[in-house]
Amino acid sequence: MDLGIKGRTALVCASSQGLGRGCAEALAAAGARVIVNGRDKEVLARAADEIAAATGAEIVPVAADVGTEDGRAALLEAAGAVDILVNNNGGPPPADFRALSHAQLLAGIEANMLMPIAMVQAVIDGMVERRFGRIVNITSGSVKSPIAGGLICRAARGSA
Repeated sequence: MDLGIKGRTALVCASSQGLGRGCAEALAAAGARVIVNGRDKEVLARAADEIAAATGAEIVPVAADVGTEDGRAALLEAAGAVDILVNNNGGPPPADFRALSHAQLLAGIEANMLMPIAMVQAVIDGMVERRFGRIVNITSGSVKSPIAGGLICRAARGSA
């Protein structure tokens, strides 16, 4: 299926593994130039090489933490004009939400709500000017299937 994105630039946050990597692979297979991102340089380099080898697409790895202002700036600089933005980020470790501190709650909001908003703010005007843009916000697979050790799993076993 031709998605009409051949030659477009896609920036996929947190894409060295998991859902982000799956998105990067699909966009590369559709002919997009893909900026991939992760915090672990070795894992990221391996993912970029594997995606490039499998698809023939241009893959640009950027080792950075998308949850930081400096990390977002590095991604945006490497990407140039972004046509497709896939917001993604690692989630916090499983925990009983009743025990989370205010600081832990704020960190989760920063990483998974404010980060995507900042990225959209950074790319939206260019997309409007070029009259083309796609923005996808993804989150954990746990929205469909509980993560072992999480509150929902413990509650289902009767140990909430």
